[in-house]
Amino acid sequence: MDRPEPAAALAALLALMARLRDPEGGCPWDRAQDFRTIAPYTIEEAYEVRDAIERDDAPKLREELGDLLFQVVFHARMAEERGWFDFADVAAGIHEKLVRRHPHVFGAGAPRAEEPQLPQASSGGLARHESGTPLNEAEQSLQWDEIKARERTASGASDRSTLADVPLGLPALLRASKLGRRAARVGFDWQRPEEVRAKVLEELGELDAALAASGGVADAHGVEEFGDVLFALVNWSRHLGIDAEEALRRASDKFERRFRRMERLAGERGLAPAALGAEAWDALWREAKASD
Repeated sequence: MDRPEPAAALAALLALMARLRDPEGGCPWDRAQDFRTIAPYTIEEAYEVRDAIERDDAPKLREELGDLLFQVVFHARMAEERGWFDFADVAAGIHEKLVRRHPHVFGAGAPRAEEPQLPQASSGGLARHESGTPLNEAEQSLQWDEIKARERTASGASDRSTLADVPLGLPALLRASKLGRRAARVGFDWQRPEEVRAKVLEELGELDAALAASGGVADAHGVEEFGDVLFALVNWSRHLGIDAEEALRRASDKFERRFRRMERLAGERGLAPAALGAEAWDALWREAKASD
């Protein structure tokens, strides 16, 4: 079977989406959706892409990328129906943005024949140092952030904060890390990892005090102090060069692996997990940990 041409395959998908949303002969469920009802599915599909990557499952990754692309097509179709923009506008917009944000790639030299004329690198975003040395990865990342900040200013956005555009919908650990990095960009940060560790201990002390004051019950103040502990831990991980989201993911995977091992051991010995006491669980945990 011949592989489909990208343009033809995309055109067919866009036509399918239009058919599903058709007021007369479309799908009742698809017609009933709006941006807010579809948003949870969009997030879910992104996580399923991540899951396929973690499992090194190429066929599943292909399928999940298709599901995620369909979400983009769905949102673009609903926007087109409102007269806001269409899929072509979305694709053109991201193309233009990526060119603009990669002056170290597109800032010098003639464009390729199939590409539009590209903007030249400005004094605020050069591809190389004055010595001619290419920017390293960290410098390119800083350049990206500087370009985004200039774009916000040029667009007339009302929110000029250093923390602007950090999405509320990000996973909490990832959002905390991004907020910390943004604040550090203007100098609001600890200098050494040891200082952040001390902050973690300080926040733990405040949590202990809040719990003691409430008789060991996590009231609203206790929840707030617990959040402060987590936020401090995320900043500590940032200073240590650790991705907190990935570290917690690995810890969760390890816990699941060991717990499943305990369940197998219990089953092999005719033990009902729900009937096990703390001492038996501890013994199984140590055994599962030793074999991990």
